[in-house]
Amino acid sequence: MVIFVSNAIPGDVVDLQVTKKRKNFMEAKAIHHHHHSPRRVKPFCYHFGTCGGCKWQDLNYDDQLVYKQNQVKDQLQRIGKLDEVSLSGISTIIASEHTRFYRNKLEFTFSNKRWLTREEMEQDVQYDNRNGLGFHIPGLFDKILDIRECYLQPEPSNTIRLAIKEYALRNNLDFFDVKNRTGFLRNLIIRTSMTGEVMVIVSFFTDNAEKRAALLKYIQNSFGMVTSLMYVINNKPNDTIADLPVTCFSGKDHIMEKIGDLHFKIGPKSFFQTNSFQALNLYRMVSDFASLKGDEIVYDLYTGTGTIANFIAGKCSQVIGIEQIPEAVRDAEENSTRNNIRNTLFFAGDIKDSLSSGFYKKYGLPQVVILDPPRAGVHKKVIDALLTMHPERIVYVSCNPATQARDIQLLSEKYTPEKIQPVDMFPHTYHVENILLLRKTASLL
Repeated sequence: MVIFVSNAIPGDVVDLQVTKKRKNFMEAKAIHHHHHSPRRVKPFCYHFGTCGGCKWQDLNYDDQLVYKQNQVKDQLQRIGKLDEVSLSGISTIIASEHTRFYRNKLEFTFSNKRWLTREEMEQDVQYDNRNGLGFHIPGLFDKILDIRECYLQPEPSNTIRLAIKEYALRNNLDFFDVKNRTGFLRNLIIRTSMTGEVMVIVSFFTDNAEKRAALLKYIQNSFGMVTSLMYVINNKPNDTIADLPVTCFSGKDHIMEKIGDLHFKIGPKSFFQTNSFQALNLYRMVSDFASLKGDEIVYDLYTGTGTIANFIAGKCSQVIGIEQIPEAVRDAEENSTRNNIRNTLFFAGDIKDSLSSGFYKKYGLPQVVILDPPRAGVHKKVIDALLTMHPERIVYVSCNPATQARDIQLLSEKYTPEKIQPVDMFPHTYHVENILLLRKTASLL
């Protein structure tokens, strides 16, 4: 029986309490440690053990890399059905130079029912004010852990978050009640960049023009380093702002990021790799796997703001990027213009609907396709389109090796894995990015 255990690392000797039983596996938590693993280190964050982020803080970083490498191999073997010959192509995982303060984007949630820590509950005190600003407790959509200090994003992220919370408390602004769907303040998004620019987006559940303007004016006057101050009114059931208009209160409606020699515009809805430091290594490896000679047509699917498309444009004839979010496509086009790149074309639309015989006839069939889908992986209709257009090489970038492995199995009738490169984009978490080169099977060449 496989048992998935929280609160423990390999080498610990523990007593377990089973929390969930299924036919083929159980889930459990460690409730008592008899012996600690030699791999264990002291967590550096006050919130460790309660917060849902950075769950591997108590595991030595070198050991984290080993287990991430093993995770990629295991999922490609079990789900992707790769044999030992294919798995021998896995290169050593690329470690992250920065293991703290490496993220360029964080989203926090306002709540009028913050999570009480064990220490607070043991004090037997009645807390009349339970307003908090922080992250969701794992598995609980309605409970928020109030964050004192977060080691994920560099300053001024912590300072801005704490100041906004204190302002809200002083001025009796209502924090969001997710169950009753009431309140004023809902979410706070902070984006930073290596160029020093900072974007702050405040999401309001209800609109009170006077209170909204006063809060935003406070942020504007208090933090001169904020180059883009924006807001959105979101009274939908979910927190996403992708389908909502975002208004610029002051500064620019974007920030700029620099990767290698290229500058990229990032808007409030744009997808961008959240570890800018490690993104350069990722893009270099994608370019290496693509093995471009200069005369290829490349399709960059799920292109986002066109980072990969623009990064490789100088090595091929043309790059065609497709992305579902129109704002991101506009950013991608502007990024090409800004970097004096003239051989890119970007299209907004659902990828599974965009790829058609008419599209291929107008823009040409690709010799290389780059995939960088969300965690859910590639839609089955996109898989079918890839098998139809049949490019020579597919470079598949994934933040979820499990769905990547599933998709590789679906492509296996015409493609063979040749190179595999894990990249650690998210230290102290179980998440791992993986790049895989698929080449057209020799018998089909």
